[in-house]
This record gives sequence, C-alpha cells and structure tokens, in this order.
Amino acid sequence: MPALRHHSIPAVLTAAALLLGACTKGESGTANADQAADPPRVAVITVEPRRVVVTDELPGRVSALRTAEIRPQVSGIVQKVLFIEGSEVTADQPLFQIDPAPLAADAEAAEAVLARAQADLLNAGLKHERIQALSDARTASAAALGDATAALAQAKASVAEATATLTRRKLELAHATVRSPVPGRIGQALTTEGGLASVGGTTPLAVVQQLDRVYLDVRQPSVRREALEDMVASGRSEEADTPVVDILTIAGKPYEFPGKVLFSDTTVDPGTGSLTLRVEVPNPHRQLLPGMYMRARVPSAVYSAALTVPQQAVGRDAAGKPQLTVLSSDNTAATRAVELGPLVERQYVILSGLSAGETVVVEGQDRAEPGRPLSPVPYQSAEYQSAPSPSEG
Repeated sequence: MPALRHHSIPAVLTAAALLLGACTKGESGTANADQAADPPRVAVITVEPRRVVVTDELPGRVSALRTAEIRPQVSGIVQKVLFIEGSEVTADQPLFQIDPAPLAADAEAAEAVLARAQADLLNAGLKHERIQALSDARTASAAALGDATAALAQAKASVAEATATLTRRKLELAHATVRSPVPGRIGQALTTEGGLASVGGTTPLAVVQQLDRVYLDVRQPSVRREALEDMVASGRSEEADTPVVDILTIAGKPYEFPGKVLFSDTTVDPGTGSLTLRVEVPNPHRQLLPGMYMRARVPSAVYSAALTVPQQAVGRDAAGKPQLTVLSSDNTAATRAVELGPLVERQYVILSGLSAGETVVVEGQDRAEPGRPLSPVPYQSAEYQSAPSPSEG
C-alpha cells in the first residue's frame, strides 16, 4: 500500500500541471482573439480650412492722444488757480487768472490813442475838403492841395495803427485768463497764486493730456512688414492692410478694447532694423496712462484658408523632419511628410502635404501600425473646439 501511494504522487502532479497549462493557453488564446477583434482606439480630427492670423507680441509705450503745455501768453502775477489738480477739464475752460489790471490800463491807453487819431483824421479831412474847394476855384496852389492830401492819408494810417494796437491790447487782456486748448486730464499746477507767469518762461503752468484715446508706439522688425506686404501682393491676405491689434498689460492680462494700426514709420532704425508702429487704443475708463508699458499682438501674417492640426499631432522621423499620421477610408493609417508653418494657439499651420477633408490622428500614433485597422474617435480639445469656423472668419 505505501508503494502504490508513492508512485501515484508524480502522476497527480503531472496531471495538474497539464491542466494548468491548458487553462493558461486557453486564456491567452481568448485574450489574443479579443485583441484581434477590437482595433486600437485613436483620437482623430478632420482637417477643414479656416482663417488664421499670425501675430507678433511686441512691447510698446503709451502716449497721450494730445498733450498741451499750458503756457501764458502775457506776463503777470497769478491771482487764482481755477481748477482741481488731476481732474478732467474741457476745451476753453479757465485754468489760471493773471492780474488783469496792468493789461486793462494798457487797453484804455490804446483806446485814447485811437480817439486822438480819429480826431486828427477828422481835422485832416475837413482841411482837405477846404483846400480842394479852393483848388477848384483856382485860389489854392497845387502844392497846398498835395500837402492836404498827404496829411489826410497819414491821419487814416494813424487810425489804422491805433485800431490794431487797441485790438492787441484787448487780446492781451483776454489772455489774462489762461484757458485749456484741449479737453483732457490736467496734472498738478506748476505755479501757485502769487507766482510770476512769464511769456518767455521754460516751465509751463500745467499740462493737459487727452486720454479718452491713447497711442501705443511699438517697434516692429522691418522684415515682418516685408513679409506682410508680400502676402498682400500674392493675394493670400485680405485684411492685412487694416489689422486689429490685441492689447495686453505688462503682466499679460488682456485689455478689453482692441487697437487699430494708424501708420508705421517710414525710416528703419539702422541700429535695430526695426520700424515704429503707432496703434490707437480706446481708453474710456482712463486705465492707460502715458508712460505705461503695454504689449501688442501685431498681425504679421494672415492665412484666409489655412489647414491646421493640434501640436501633438505632429511627429518627427529619424531625421527630425515633421510628419503626420493620416487615416484612410478603410481606417488604416499611414505616415506622411508635411511642411510646417507657424504655431498659433498650439496648432500648426500645414503649408504642404495635407489636403482639406483628410483625417489626421492626434492621439494614439504609437498604436497606428501600417495596415492595421484602427478604431477612430473624435478628438476633444478646448483649443480646437474654440477655433473659429471658416464661416466665422
């Protein structure tokens, strides 16, 4: 009995091993069959043309739309400051009052001079009439008539001169009230009551800046302008002549109002090879102040019907050249070499090698073996979904 039990143990172990191997082989076969039955899933997109604007983010400095230095047109002692520092002022609003008494006295003196000149004119006219009558009766000489005519002309000239002087004195009296030539925000008063306002002074009384709109002066590489002009000439850009410029704060936050390009300078800086570009920006809330640094996204190229793919869809071959995995109608994939354009909002512009309507694998390229059927699913991306459609461009 012990001998029989001794020989049966190996047989039992062998049978168990065979049974376990058969089970394992069966499970492996089932897994392989399931794997063959379910093609790998890949995320894909169908490429459609859309409008793409390529921008350069450039720094710039804000300047006021108009800056007026308030300077006196007459000299005198400042009697009153008629504004609140830092407030908004309107055009022709009084800002300073210069002592008008000396100017008023000058105006009165000019009026007296004019009155005397008018009296002299009246006398010269009467004298000329008498001499003219005597000359007609041949009782006055031609010399006497000539002297009377000259005296009349001189009296008229004196009246004209006195009238001009009076007008000048009245203007000076009016200029004793210093007014703002433009609407805008006024800064601090650079003189106070009792200060001397001098016509030849180097320091203005105050400064008014119009800030409802401001200028942003940025420097753009001249090569960008050349590329943009080439695109316009080739017909690839329809709106490059009137680009809209997005404005960013120096911290990178977007500004709510876009700007528009007014002009670019006609001279290239020989040291940097750049052009000054002036952008006009609305500033209704007075958030932008002169001297601030901002950033502007200036269009450098416009593609009216560009084919774009997400950045992760682009792979590289052994030589480092870009390529895409394109899905055919039978859901098999093939790699294709392409030419890349600029990268805009995490999407590459494809310049060549791809046609509209083709399907590109975005995720799962490692599972896309040549000739192997794939299971495509739509690629979900917030950036791609938010891209404008061709009709929105």
